[in-house]
Amino acid sequence: MAAVIDSDQHLFETRTCWLDHIDPAARADALTIEDDELGYPWLTWRGRHLQPVDVQRPGQTAEIGNWRERIRNGLPPAERYDDVLPRNYWDPAARAEQLTTMGLAEAVVFPNFGLLWERTLDASLPALTANMTAWNRWCASVVTDGRGRVHPVAHVTLRDADWLHAELASLARAGVKLAMVAPALVDGRALSHPQHVPIWRAFVEHGITPVFHVADQRRPFGDGWYTEPDDSFVAPLESVFLWTPAALAATDLILNGTFERFPDLRIGIVELSAVWVPMFLMMLDGGYDFTARLNGRPIAPLSKRPSEYFLEQFRVSSFAYELPERLIKQTGDVYMCCSDYPHSEGTATPLDDYVAPERHGVEPAARPGLFHSNVEFLLRR
Repeated sequence: MAAVIDSDQHLFETRTCWLDHIDPAARADALTIEDDELGYPWLTWRGRHLQPVDVQRPGQTAEIGNWRERIRNGLPPAERYDDVLPRNYWDPAARAEQLTTMGLAEAVVFPNFGLLWERTLDASLPALTANMTAWNRWCASVVTDGRGRVHPVAHVTLRDADWLHAELASLARAGVKLAMVAPALVDGRALSHPQHVPIWRAFVEHGITPVFHVADQRRPFGDGWYTEPDDSFVAPLESVFLWTPAALAATDLILNGTFERFPDLRIGIVELSAVWVPMFLMMLDGGYDFTARLNGRPIAPLSKRPSEYFLEQFRVSSFAYELPERLIKQTGDVYMCCSDYPHSEGTATPLDDYVAPERHGVEPAARPGLFHSNVEFLLRR
């Protein structure tokens, strides 16, 4: 059987992960996981409870909702977090062993609780970068302890260019090949802004691939649209328009010439769905053609069709239920298999899911791009 690389898994941060790796001068800003009076663990910053943290299990989404209801109702937890947290959720060596159980050769691993705090810490850029650096330092040990099978994704912001340049150099020395970046405006500037040209050059020169992933980052719509209660975990609007931030970012970078300028820049789109890609590529080319004719010229000179930049330089994770075989026939093979393990919306049996006949299943050997080579493209192997 061909080797399979999972493009989307998550490693849980330990209770003191950030505190253990943050610069000593920034310890007061370190995120931690602390229990409340009932015994529920919370992601905590400067004494403020940001989100309760749970032990998710594949296929058990409703159970999370029930658990959150217990918190709202003032009921004690039915189980202690530390007692039920599997070792492979946080230990890179144990995760490497789990990959064998799942029939996988390797996996890309994103932060777990790191998906919850970027927008909150935006209020303090020093705290934001300090906690990102703490996670990124831990990534270096994941490279080693994961035995070459567990590929950690760093966490960076474009808001501090000097910090970012130093961080990319450090990540490159540690062998980290991927970095999560928000597909969002940077202090009001588009990702393609001329001020960011040195940043994209640095990603290429250090051999690190930016990756867009679902997270609580700066939002694409005005705050007035988000009407969910304050204690909601995920806004329904964000779920419905899951793909929108990635599509906006890709459009900006392509049409404003960033990929024309950097033909070796590569970007991954992970857990932001894939079914939108065929329609997006049609609208990308159509919108470009129409507005170029209407305005008399494009906003930036391009040597290729806009869709060609996407197909050549982007790779997109596709869940099995999105029927990636059908998507491949529409656009070409730019998709990557993923499990989202161990999240509740994910799966512990990805291979069975992808080869299932009712999902137009295909064996790994028949689709090398979907099952390994597209991830390898992002890893620059």
